Formats: sequence, C-alpha cells, structure tokens
Amino acid sequence: MLADRLDELEADAEEVLPGPSLERALRGASVAVIAEVKRRSPSKGAIAAGLDAAQQAQAYKDGGAAAVSVLTEPAHFGGSAEDLLRVRAGVAIAALKKDFHVAPVQLVEARALGASAALLIARALSPERLLEMLATGRSLGLELLVEIRDEAELARALEGGATMIGINNRDLESLVIDPSTCDRLLPLVPAGLLAIAESGIAARADVERYAQLGADAVLVGSVLAASSDPVAATRALTAVARRPRG
Repeated sequence: MLADRLDELEADAEEVLPGPSLERALRGASVAVIAEVKRRSPSKGAIAAGLDAAQQAQAYKDGGAAAVSVLTEPAHFGGSAEDLLRVRAGVAIAALKKDFHVAPVQLVEARALGASAALLIARALSPERLLEMLATGRSLGLELLVEIRDEAELARALEGGATMIGINNRDLESLVIDPSTCDRLLPLVPAGLLAIAESGIAARADVERYAQLGADAVLVGSVLAASSDPVAATRALTAVARRPRG
C-alpha cells in the first residue's frame, strides 16, 4: 500500500525534479490539446491494448499537443505508474497524472513520479477532503486540475483556490456524455483561471465549439489513443484560436 511507502515517496518527491508546468503549457494563443495515453475505459472497453505510453506521448507532442494526460489507474483503464515514469523520462512535455486520487499520499506519489499535475475529481471527494488535497498539492509544488460537473462542485473548487478547472461532459455514474454540461459551466469559470473541456471531443468542430465558449484547453482521449496515426489525429485538433471567456 502507498501509505506504507510514505517515507520513501516523500524522499523521492524531494529529489525528483518537477515536470514542465501544465498551467504554463495551457496558456498559449490557441486552445491547448491535452492528449491522453489511454488503453481502455469503462465506457468503451479496449481502445489500444498494446499502446506504448512513451511512444504515444511522443506522437502527441509531434502532433502539437500542449500536454499529455497519463492514466495510471490499472483496473479500469489499464494504466500504471510505470507509464508515467516512461513518459517523463522520454518526452519533454507537461504530464497530468490521471487517476482516482482520494488520499494525500497519492499526491506525494504523483510528485515522486515527476508529474506536472494531478487530477482531483470533486465528485469523489468530500468538501473537507477536497480542501485538504488542494492544500497538499500546493505544499508539494504539484499543480492540480479539479474536475467538476455542476455549479456546486465549481463553487467548491473555487473556494479551495483551484487554478485549473476541468468540466467533464461525462456523467461518471451513467457514463453518458452530455455536451450541454460544458455549455453551461464554461462561461462560469472566472476569466483568470484555466478552463478545460473534457469528454466527447472527437473532431476539430468540437474544439471550435468549446473555443467559442471560452475553453482554454480540451482533454481528448479515446479518439487519439485509437487512431492509427496519432500525430495527424492530434494535429487536426490544434491551432484553434482561444477566445475571451465571460
């Protein structure tokens, strides 16, 4: 268990250099693409079972992705901490550790692995634990992307001082994608923060649509992971101009 390795992880976290800043990577003139290293998912099943994490991340970078999201959860997504280590060792790009982070020790692990940032899912955390996780991330120098699905979760994220807000169109209970979630919530994210649209993004038209709503970035998974040409598939989503929000 991670808790049994806390001393080791804390020592590694102090020695390992942090990855390139995710926040800085998302603040370009265009809507940034966060491309996901993803082998399978609960909604789609197998996507790319034989995917090599480092090769895939390099392809995304070559296609113009601003950052990569590396799924480290094994049971439902086929990921591992080793995937993140290999991406960090082989590709000079900001890397988001995407997992069900519910305990502070997992953020220590993320920092020890050299992640640029880690995902926090507001729905999976009590209000008190969300605040604790945000404080832990700050103490570690780890950037945090807080994922929300409604106005109450946005309010909690803002209360905790979140600087990156991910809006997930997918209902994590039913797995149904509802694009109106981003339509409703993107304009509510304060202009100084980063707003990322997640789930259901498959084509350039989707990126353009969210750009009109003020998205700073999009997180794209299955369509890129499943592509036979991830460089071209990623490039097709890039260079969409950002627009002011609010």
